[in-house]
Amino acid sequence: MPEILLHDTRSGENRPLVARDPGNKVGIYACGPTVYNRIHVGNARPYVVFSWLKRFLAHEGYDVTFVANVTDVNDKIYDAARERGIGSEELAREMTAHYVADTDALGLPRPDHEPLASETIDGIVDLIQALIDRDAAYAVDGDVYFRVRSDADYGVLSHRHLDDLDQGEGVEGADRKEDPLDFALWKAQKEGEDTAWDAPWGRGRPGWHIECSAMAEDLLGVGFEVHGGGSDLVFPHHENEAAQTRMGRGAELAQIWMHNGMLEMRGEKMAKSVGNISLLPEVIERWGRETVLLFFATGHYRQPIVFAEETLQSASARLARIREAARRLVDGPSPPELREHRDAFFAALADDFNTSRALAPLAAWVSEANRREGVGRDDLVEMLDVFGLADVARGGAAAGGDGPDADALALLAARNAARDAKDWAEADRLRDALREAGWSVRDGPDGPELVSA
Repeated sequence: MPEILLHDTRSGENRPLVARDPGNKVGIYACGPTVYNRIHVGNARPYVVFSWLKRFLAHEGYDVTFVANVTDVNDKIYDAARERGIGSEELAREMTAHYVADTDALGLPRPDHEPLASETIDGIVDLIQALIDRDAAYAVDGDVYFRVRSDADYGVLSHRHLDDLDQGEGVEGADRKEDPLDFALWKAQKEGEDTAWDAPWGRGRPGWHIECSAMAEDLLGVGFEVHGGGSDLVFPHHENEAAQTRMGRGAELAQIWMHNGMLEMRGEKMAKSVGNISLLPEVIERWGRETVLLFFATGHYRQPIVFAEETLQSASARLARIREAARRLVDGPSPPELREHRDAFFAALADDFNTSRALAPLAAWVSEANRREGVGRDDLVEMLDVFGLADVARGGAAAGGDGPDADALALLAARNAARDAKDWAEADRLRDALREAGWSVRDGPDGPELVSA
């Protein structure tokens, strides 16, 4: 097996990936969304990065299980549901369905498991009880809190000193905590919270951090290979996950903690709280899934990446060059002379999954292929398949045939009218109908147009 190096946030170093068993089985857990609203394009970056990582590791011979959770029990869901006048479970189901549909539009396979916090309550309660039994947690008035100072290694993941920490829980539970640093594992049901479960400490629901510890352990065990998520989760979420498992199970939750950088709007993180978001389905509608995926590849996963008109245009132009080269290729093996570019591509990915560096040998392969006749496409298919773009290498995913028929054009016109009227639900329905008919909507120089999906 080739050596794969991945950057570990805890050690601050690139560490070799080491499978736990001789069958080369690898577990990846990536924190998914809290489903209180539609996801923006920045939320899609960890979904894409860790989906790609699975594909690359499978290419290298590993047997990979990829888990991406859905947080469907959370304060934000209660608050958003209350504002809309609907039940929190109804909102969570609705937004989970949107999340699945929106990420499906990226054209990547679903994760192997997508656990819900609401369906992992038994495992959560078991882990909390283990923490209480080990004197790392305490119950008071129906709440349960983690004793942060009981963990001698607390802070090693985020490289923070205890005296500089703030759990971000505000004044909630301050009068019940032994120490302001302690954080909630279980929260007693409050007035206006319509979803709760029975537990030994009283009726309530889990805190955010304990949910992921339990879901990851349930599906991957303790000590799995890679735990991923956005860099905004390092503290307090991932620090608390690591501490909970360490104190409750006497072992580390994961071997390597990987964190992707944020999408930025000219230096400012894209976030719902800031109000500078671009919803994923809208971005895909305008640019197409292939451009969006290639855009994500242009930045090293650990670094911020600027989301702007020019960066998407650059990715679109890069995609067009690859597509144009693919039209000249023939089915079959690539010539040996191009193998060095293919090897350099995968070597870049083996060195901390450096997709941005891998694009250089990919471009060199395309440039060299354009100077030859009758070049086989196998290398290009193999490289682009990591990014979910193998169809581009095969000459697909472009407009073809006689173009859209009258029914498709009618759906496009109706969708444009719905968007003009700001009827987003109807516009989404018509977009889905077009996709089922084999068409995607792109913004062209003369307005929205249809291209083959």
